[in-house]
Amino acid sequence: MSLEFIPLYFPDKLHMVNPRGYVGVVTLWSRISWVLDRFAAAGVDLDPRTSPVAVMGNLYGNGLKHLLRNLLYNPQIRYLVVCGRNRSGSREDLINFFTRGVEDYETLGIRCRRVVGTNRTVDHLLGPELFHRPPEILCPGDLTAPDSLAALAGIFARLKPPSGERLPERIALALPPVQVSRYPGNPRAHVIVRDTPLQAWRELLFRLVRFGHLVHLKKGDRQELQNVKVVVEKPGIERAEELARYGFDLERFRAYQRDILDPAPPPGDTSYRYGHRIGAYFGVDGLAEVVRRLQEDARDRHCYISLWDTRRDLTATGGRPCLVSLFFRVFEERLTLTATFRTHNAVDAWLENFYGLMAIQNFVARQTGLETGAITVFSHSISVDVQEYQRAKMVAAEKKFELLFDPHGTFRVTVEDGEIVVYHLYGDMVINEYRGKKAERLQHELARDLALSDIGHALYLGRQLARAEMALARGEPFEEE
Repeated sequence: MSLEFIPLYFPDKLHMVNPRGYVGVVTLWSRISWVLDRFAAAGVDLDPRTSPVAVMGNLYGNGLKHLLRNLLYNPQIRYLVVCGRNRSGSREDLINFFTRGVEDYETLGIRCRRVVGTNRTVDHLLGPELFHRPPEILCPGDLTAPDSLAALAGIFARLKPPSGERLPERIALALPPVQVSRYPGNPRAHVIVRDTPLQAWRELLFRLVRFGHLVHLKKGDRQELQNVKVVVEKPGIERAEELARYGFDLERFRAYQRDILDPAPPPGDTSYRYGHRIGAYFGVDGLAEVVRRLQEDARDRHCYISLWDTRRDLTATGGRPCLVSLFFRVFEERLTLTATFRTHNAVDAWLENFYGLMAIQNFVARQTGLETGAITVFSHSISVDVQEYQRAKMVAAEKKFELLFDPHGTFRVTVEDGEIVVYHLYGDMVINEYRGKKAERLQHELARDLALSDIGHALYLGRQLARAEMALARGEPFEEE
């Protein structure tokens, strides 16, 4: 017995021809209306009462899992005619699914499957083994050339209607909810700029929760990012009650600050101490030497302290320092400090380490009479222990919208003399201007010049450019919101 085609997914995007037909047409990226015209030109029967074609629909790539589920629910579809413009490899994805199968795969921290020989992923429930009788796939071409129309006509001339055998049962396969453990992004390109240590720490945990990669270490699983750069513009001691809200003790931080300045060697049960590595381990008091150099020349760029002992630390079996370097530089009349950490515990250690860095910076500043500036922290491998992941998620969930000043400046958009004009300002000074009749062209020029650095600022400016372009088209004045 024949079945009526009933779509489970995207019924509003499909074009029904004969619901009791046995052919499905996949038009890839080509418009369905255009394909219908080509089918008519090739002499294909499109009569809703007699046509072998049940349904037509696009396939852009991400719709593969929906198409396959519609086919499982409609086992009467014996043939798939795949035609039209193949812009994203969707045709190969579909063919390989049935001919080469799928393989287990993991992406964004979720288990799924990948069509063999392609980069197309489907959910872990889908596989060709679900199809009692896979449809036969026929490809006449993109239908733009006369020979492809002839091939299309030939395909339908050779089709064999179903012989009346019993059809398999419909399979209603639900789509599993998508729950990624991380979002896509470059794991080595995160830069955080905030005023205070606590603000920076909260943003750091948000980035790790949202973008961190799950890695498996001997000591346990971690959610990790690489080479994260955090800049704290106004480092300073925060209120004890604010730190306590996140489980930190200001008095413990103060004790840590005293310890990091102590050059005494580590006790017998400890492999290293930062204060010892900085102040005595290499036979030189690093901070005293930095102070001496800056007193002689405030522009000195040799004030670099390494805490990593390659001869010992690369081969030793004991503990190794996580803080591996300090660089002091007077920049814009203030003493800045850049610290590099080999590995970093983001939840418990990062903020405590930062308070230690503030103590180091303040010590050198007092000895040299310099004002303190920004502290920058590079973390080659920074992670959250999965045992602490819920705590990290709670901190990350607190994040709200912040109106951040774009250090690249601000913009004023107007319409003047038949053009959109974008004035680039720093304070009250116009430092550049962009002119054009199309918002898209101005967008490309602004992006080329790296004129903006904040995503929120860019979105706002994009809205103003669109409004200005509409006002220009209507011949109306434009006033920025």
